[in-house]
Amino acid sequence: MVRRIPSGRVMTYGQIAELLGDGYTPRTVGFCMHSSPDGTPWHRVVNAQGGCSTGNIVLPHDKQQRLLELEGVVFDKNARCDLQQFLFIPKTRSQKPRGASLYKPKNSTRGEKR
Repeated sequence: MVRRIPSGRVMTYGQIAELLGDGYTPRTVGFCMHSSPDGTPWHRVVNAQGGCSTGNIVLPHDKQQRLLELEGVVFDKNARCDLQQFLFIPKTRSQKPRGASLYKPKNSTRGEKR
């Protein structure tokens, strides 16, 4: 899902957690972003206020903001971007998929009733 966020746009931790469904919280999404593999645009995920939440991680404290600024995201004097302007809202199905997960579902019909 994070790889679908276009350059110059952001999603929030809470927005991603809600799209993933039950069992996911904004904090869980944050932990996933912290340990994401190389090539994942982790910097495009911000907090609910449009700010960066990487201050306590061993990076330059402003790395996330600098990466987003290089993509054209503008931050105000409080280090927040305007979510009305930069928030990415992915196209979704009319209903949440059951059992949404970070992992691919297994295609198994064992034990299912039809």
